[in-house]
Amino acid sequence: MQQEKFKKAIKLFNEANSLDPNMEIHNDAEFPKELLYAVRMTEKLNDFAPNSSEALQLAVCCQHICRWEIARDSYEMNRVGYLTWRKDLKDFHAKKAAGILTSVGYEKELIDQVQFLLLKKQLKKNADTQTLEDVVCLVFLEFYFLKFSKKYSEEKLIDIVQKTWKKMSDKGHEAALKLELPKPALELITKALN
Repeated sequence: MQQEKFKKAIKLFNEANSLDPNMEIHNDAEFPKELLYAVRMTEKLNDFAPNSSEALQLAVCCQHICRWEIARDSYEMNRVGYLTWRKDLKDFHAKKAAGILTSVGYEKELIDQVQFLLLKKQLKKNADTQTLEDVVCLVFLEFYFLKFSKKYSEEKLIDIVQKTWKKMSDKGHEAALKLELPKPALELITKALN
C-alpha cells in the first residue's frame, strides 16, 4: 500500500464529504451525512474484510462522494428516473474520485481499479466488486433500513429486501443475519426472506 498517498486521498475524500449540507444525528452529535456514511462504510469493510485491497479501501470511502450534488428530485420520480439517477451518480462518484486520486499522485492503474469498483462492474464475478456491494448492503440494513422503511408499504419493502439480498454473497448473507437490528427491521427482513 502507498501509505502517504492513501492517507492524503482519504483525508481529501473526507474533506469533500464534510461539505455535505445534509446533517445526520449519530450518538447525539450532528455529522455531514455523506461523511458519516463513509465512516460507516470504512468501519464495516474493516470488520467484514479486514485484508482488503487498497483500491477497495479507497472505493469504500468515496462510494457516495459529494452525492448531494446530484439530487434525486432533479430526475423524474419513476423507475426510469431512479435508474438514470443511480447511473449518473456512479459516473459522478467515479469521476470525482479519479480527480482526487490523481491529485495525490496515484497511478492510472489504481485509479482505474477504484473506478471499476465504484461503477460496480462484474458484480458476482469480481471479488472486490462483490465485497463492496456486500458492505453497501450491510451498511444500508444496519443504519438506514429502519428509517427508509417508514417511506414505503410493507409489500414494497419486502421487494427491496429481496433485491438487496440477491446482490449479496453468501458471506454477506451470513454477516447480515448477525446484525443487531431493531425489532421492526428484523421482522421485515425475516418476512422478506421466508
